[in-house]
Amino acid sequence: MAEQLTGLADDRALLGRTSTAERVSDILRSRIAEGYFPPGTRLSEDSIGGALGVSRNTLRESFRLLTHERLLVHELNRGVFVRVLTVEDVEDIYRTRSLVECAVVRGLGEPPYVLDGLAEAVEDGRRSAREGDWKAVGTANIHFHRELVALAGSERTDELMRSVFAELRLAFHVVDDPRRLHEPYIARNAELLKTLENGERDAAELMLAVYLDNSLKRVVEVYLRRVGDDG
Repeated sequence: MAEQLTGLADDRALLGRTSTAERVSDILRSRIAEGYFPPGTRLSEDSIGGALGVSRNTLRESFRLLTHERLLVHELNRGVFVRVLTVEDVEDIYRTRSLVECAVVRGLGEPPYVLDGLAEAVEDGRRSAREGDWKAVGTANIHFHRELVALAGSERTDELMRSVFAELRLAFHVVDDPRRLHEPYIARNAELLKTLENGERDAAELMLAVYLDNSLKRVVEVYLRRVGDDG
């Protein structure tokens, strides 16, 4: 927990002079998405409030917002915890991803497309793989899909998927072999990027649909083995 709190203290500067529950929520959401707080972690009001330099009331409001986003759960007389997803949660996350991400690709219009963010995420994944940092490979994969959604140029879509991708990180945390989960998608992300660079929008949409279906089956397989049907 000490390492996570040190990271939060570094984020304190992001709050500026107008500290708000929304900004605290943004920081904690990002930290969850980056894997700093695994599922089941109890979030201490005193420790996190102290690290960020915010009041208890502000922190509680941010917890409430993230609970509404299904990233946290409040347990009576025990406190606030990072949520542990069920298999049904994972299936719903991927259902949402398929609806949104495929629609984004379908609506891209005529090429060329601005794909710098996707290319950067692909390179981040390759570099992390060479370093053997498979957690970082998973993060790069999430960044790839976040950049894909951003191609729609819609703040509402970005906001919707921000929480979805943070939930996805919670799913990744139960994986006992992250290399086996993430490694195949380094090449698949690169292939999808190349297809979009070639302006082959329809082929990219079909490729993405198969990609997400395969990923769902792989993650659900892990969930059934690690946490069971009851989550």
